[in-house]
Amino acid sequence: MRVLGLDPGLQHTGWGVIDVEGNSLRHVANGVISPSPKLSMAERLTTIFDGVCIILADHQPDAAAIEETFVNKNPDSTLKLGLARGAGLVAAASTGLPVAEYAARLVKKTVVGTGKADKQQIAVMIAILLPGAKVNNADAADALAVAICHAHHAETLGPQRRLAASGVLA
Repeated sequence: MRVLGLDPGLQHTGWGVIDVEGNSLRHVANGVISPSPKLSMAERLTTIFDGVCIILADHQPDAAAIEETFVNKNPDSTLKLGLARGAGLVAAASTGLPVAEYAARLVKKTVVGTGKADKQQIAVMIAILLPGAKVNNADAADALAVAICHAHHAETLGPQRRLAASGVLA
């Protein structure tokens, strides 16, 4: 299974693609979509959307995973982060790709072992879990962490969604 992970942001949307075979993970690619701050909000969101579409076409993932928006003290920042997240969600979903959403704490706990891990700890674990991967940006490392989180949780998501759809889980 090939997974695209997204760490959304208006300044930098990190992305990472991994291949998953059983318990084995392999780095495919990573990078950052960085819209110019001089662009209007609509143009920045379009840049993110178009960038994700290009990544999807280039790497043909089987699934996508995106970090959920966390609510911080500044509601304006939270709203803007949600807009960037929406651009990534719509880009992936518009291709028919299944898109999973993960809380930042779960991503950190899955990759590092604690939900309070910092960016340096995530980068260290990415280097261990994806040996040889050249990751030059913290946003790309975070996106790879989202992809790894999905690799670990995807098997349980399918049955949970089927149960929820049938009304067994509420």
